[in-house]
Amino acid sequence: MEVTKFEELELDAAILRAVEDMGFEEMSPIQAKSIPIVLEGKDVVGQAQTGTGKTAAFGIPLLQKVDPKNKNLQGLVLCPTRELAIQVAEEFRKLGKYMHGIKILPVYGGQEISKQIRSLKSGVQIIIGTPGRVMDHMRRRTIKFDHIQMAILDEADEMLNMGFREDIETILSQVPQERQTVMFSATMPKPILEIARTYQKNPQIIKVVKKELTVPKTEQYYYEVSPKNKEEVLSRLLDMYNPKLSLVFCNTKKQVDELTTALQGRGYFAEGLHGDLKQQQRDRVMDSFRNGKTDILVATDVAARGIDVDDVEAVFNYDVPQDDEYYVHRIGRTGRAGREGRAFTLVVGREVFKLRDIQKYCKTKIKLQPIPSINDVTAVKAEKTLDKVKNIIETEDLTKMVDLIESKINENGFTALDIASAFLKMVMGDDSSKDEDRDSEDFGDTGAEAGMVRLFINLGKKQNVRPGDFLGAIAGETGMPGKLIGTIDMYDKYTFVEVPREYASEVIQVMKSAKIKGKSINIEPANRK
Repeated sequence: MEVTKFEELELDAAILRAVEDMGFEEMSPIQAKSIPIVLEGKDVVGQAQTGTGKTAAFGIPLLQKVDPKNKNLQGLVLCPTRELAIQVAEEFRKLGKYMHGIKILPVYGGQEISKQIRSLKSGVQIIIGTPGRVMDHMRRRTIKFDHIQMAILDEADEMLNMGFREDIETILSQVPQERQTVMFSATMPKPILEIARTYQKNPQIIKVVKKELTVPKTEQYYYEVSPKNKEEVLSRLLDMYNPKLSLVFCNTKKQVDELTTALQGRGYFAEGLHGDLKQQQRDRVMDSFRNGKTDILVATDVAARGIDVDDVEAVFNYDVPQDDEYYVHRIGRTGRAGREGRAFTLVVGREVFKLRDIQKYCKTKIKLQPIPSINDVTAVKAEKTLDKVKNIIETEDLTKMVDLIESKINENGFTALDIASAFLKMVMGDDSSKDEDRDSEDFGDTGAEAGMVRLFINLGKKQNVRPGDFLGAIAGETGMPGKLIGTIDMYDKYTFVEVPREYASEVIQVMKSAKIKGKSINIEPANRK
């Protein structure tokens, strides 16, 4: 009979106490299948996605085996990215917080190596690192593998995708042969099995059954779209559902860059994440997303590995994933920690057949939905606003507000319905009067002050332009008095400028063919959520 509860394992009392603190009641499928086998000392190849509890699946057995009195390095975990190394180290610290004398150190590029060397000299039993930085320490002889009992490869397929195969093989060849080797991977390509054959001893293959790969609390929908209207459909879905945090997946780095720029141009707080970004940029983007400064993170599958943010309310597959398992991996980012999530997939033409394969693989239902119209978006936004109003009525003391409104009714002859309708229009901006066939003069809600339109221009601080350059160019080209131009918000790669609504069409028309500091520009209305 399979063990399902941590108490049924012969674990150190300190580990069981930490597991209880973390709120784990029963083991996840991958934990139940792998922990007993790893505790027996056998080599393991485990197939599992992020979000299935795999860190504890190898972390608990490793901590159980480590001797706190021995200050030598006893366990090594290799991860593909800095983010995942930090995340795994944090999980290990939580699991080992009642184990006195255990030292855990993440080592990765981008951090001062001298700082890591100082920590290593004081004695560390477990290292969690990226292959490149572990190799650096090997060359400097600041990491010694003589006493390692267990080597673990986490997200092994991604390490191979990122070109780390040679580094992994060099590292494993230097670790003592009398060791236990555990490998976890979301997919099982041929190179993974080759590494298993070469560096493991009769490994046990453990797979989470396919039906357990799908996140049950995630509602899944798809929309049949044409390539040219994908961006518009995504925007309508963002407006309609207004998720707190969203992840948007693209298949290529180029598409991530293009979509991020397009969303920013529409006034969304979006950032892109892919493998070409420097570590400092990745850290800034992730911090911004975790802190809620960025609402939408646009990413490739590889770059998204190691992202562990519980509040993601929606996942958008802007591109249908190239691998069935990537679909599972993507939608697993939402509906976490007991919350409900939503997943939306935009399907072009024959991609609908690929989606059917995904449905068969996941044993799940992805429902076809009609593309929401502008009026649908407006109706849903109104409904959500009124739900908030209902909640305030039921939970707040509104006595003072009632008195104020009554005085205005008596003073101006308005009805309570007039005032409520005006408040709803004010909260929703111009959306309530939008219509599918709006003409070019109706710019919608661009996030500008009343009577103004907020325009997006694709030049920013990095192009060495200043607010005065925009002011001068717009006033000079259109003849509009400079004092009428409103707020100018500059960012690294783009700028938002507010102009009076009556001048907006002319400014857009004239500036399309103008240059600022010799640079051609793209100018269009911003489009706020």
